[in-house]
Amino acid sequence: MFNVVLVRPEIPQNTGNIGRLCVNTGCRLHLVHPLGFSLDERHRRRAGLDYWPHLDWCEHGDARAFLRASPPGSRFFFSAHGTRTLWECPFPEGAFLVFGSETAGLAPAWRRRFADRLYRIPMPGEHARSFNLANAVAIAVLEGLRRHLA
Repeated sequence: MFNVVLVRPEIPQNTGNIGRLCVNTGCRLHLVHPLGFSLDERHRRRAGLDYWPHLDWCEHGDARAFLRASPPGSRFFFSAHGTRTLWECPFPEGAFLVFGSETAGLAPAWRRRFADRLYRIPMPGEHARSFNLANAVAIAVLEGLRRHLA
């Protein structure tokens, strides 16, 4: 359905939750290095990545490699700094939904470069800063699915 892209993910449990979401929703997971954890079997098991054998996933050596491998018109970026809301994202089938790391989000250079494709998830809470990465990915993927399956 969609391609979920994690740029420099840091927390293996979040990646495990996102991998499980991808298995359950028919999405492909893209991991853009560097990663903040090891992907060896022992570490995957410890992080609860028991869905990994069923996951359609790939790795990109760095951001440039990912950008070369993905069609420019199909990339949509998510950040708390986006000026447009998730509701404005078109979510075409096969879209690449790109998320930054847990602590830094998308780098400022990416936010500037892709400002016309930068979306945020509304957070009306008085003390809101950002969502947990796994929750943000789930919100975006499920909104996209809602549009296609409604």
